[in-house]
Amino acid sequence: MNPDDDAFREQVRAWLAEHLVGEWAELSKATGTGTYEQLRAWNRLLAEHGWTCLGWPEEHGGRGLSLTQQAIFHEEYARAGAPETVNHLGEQLLGPTLIEFGTDEQKARFLPLIRAVDELWCQGYSEPGAGSDLAAVSTKAVLDEATDEWVVDGQKVWTSWAHEADWIFVIARTEPGSVRHKGLSFLLVPLDQDGVEIRPIEQITGDSEFNEVFFSGARTAASMVLGEPGDGWRVAMALLGFERGVSVLGQQVGFERELNDLIDLARSNGALDDPVLRDRLAAQSAEFEVMRVNAIRSLTEATPGADNVAKLVWAGWHRRLGELAMEVCGAGALTVGDSYAIDRWQRLFLFSRADTLYGGSDEIQRNILAERVLGLPKEPRG
Repeated sequence: MNPDDDAFREQVRAWLAEHLVGEWAELSKATGTGTYEQLRAWNRLLAEHGWTCLGWPEEHGGRGLSLTQQAIFHEEYARAGAPETVNHLGEQLLGPTLIEFGTDEQKARFLPLIRAVDELWCQGYSEPGAGSDLAAVSTKAVLDEATDEWVVDGQKVWTSWAHEADWIFVIARTEPGSVRHKGLSFLLVPLDQDGVEIRPIEQITGDSEFNEVFFSGARTAASMVLGEPGDGWRVAMALLGFERGVSVLGQQVGFERELNDLIDLARSNGALDDPVLRDRLAAQSAEFEVMRVNAIRSLTEATPGADNVAKLVWAGWHRRLGELAMEVCGAGALTVGDSYAIDRWQRLFLFSRADTLYGGSDEIQRNILAERVLGLPKEPRG
C-alpha cells in the first residue's frame, strides 16, 4: 500500500463518518430499515460527492481510480455498515459494458444518468425456461422497419428491482430459427410503456425484490441495441465478466461483519459455551480466511475458473452461516413478530437459501469448471 492509497482510505473513512449519521445511519445494512426511495436518496448523495462510478474512465464521468483504491472504497463502505447501493446493475455492469461496446450517442444518453443515480437499470437475462442456461432464451425481438423500432415479446424472471427500475437490458432472439448462442441481441428497453407488465414475486423473507417481467409488443428504438444485432451473446458474456469485480471485496467485509456479530451474539447469549457450536463458529472463521484470500487472488491473477470457484465458495459459506445463525439464536429463531416481522438473523437464514442458486447455481458452476477448465466431456443435453 502506497501513501496515496493510505490517504485515500482516510478520505473515505472521514466522509462516511461525517455523512453516515442521523437518518442515513438508520438505513444501515445491518438493520435493513428504510424505503427504496430513502436508499435511492442516499445513493444520490454518494453521486453528488463523487462516490459513484469510481473505476470508470474520467472522460466518461468516472474518477478513473486504480483497482486498489476501488477495493479500498468497497472495503470501507462495508466496514462502516453503510446502506445498500441501488445502482449496482447500472454502475457496475451496464456502465462498463456501454463504455466498451456502446456508440457515442448511447454513452452520452445513458452514462451521465447512471452516474447521477437518476436512471436505474435491471437485468433481463433469466427466463422460466432459461435460468442458468442463458443460451436457451426464447424472448424474441423483431425490427419494425416502418417505425424503426424493435418489438419485444417474451418473459423474464427473477428480475431484481424491476418494479423500481427505469430501463432493462434484455437478451432477445432477433434472428428467426436461430438456436443457442447464435442470433441473440442485447437490447436496451424502457420499462414505462404499454406492453410491459411487471409482477413482483413474494419471497420467503416477505420482501419482493425479484420480479417477473412480461413483454407484449414492447418497443425500443432500433438504435437501442448494444453491439451489433446478432452479437448479443458476446456482449452479455462481457457484462457478466464485470459482475465479480472489486465490489466482491466489499462483500467479503460484509460477510466478516456478519460473522463477527454472530460470534458476539453467541458470546452474549451463552451459545459459545456449547463446544459443538464453538467448533462450528471456529470452522466458519477459518473458512472465511480461505475465502478472503481466494477473492483477492481472483482479482489479481488471471486464473481460469477463478470466478466460478469464488461463487461456489462464498455461496456455500454464506448459506451455512445463515444455518449457524439459527442455532446460535436458539428456539426464538422459530418465531416472528407481528405482520411477519423477521429480524436480521432470520432474514440472513431465509435469503441465503438462494445464494447457491442465483448468479449461476452450484451445479452450473461445477459444470463450467469441469467442461471449460478441466476439459472433461460435456454433459449430454436433452
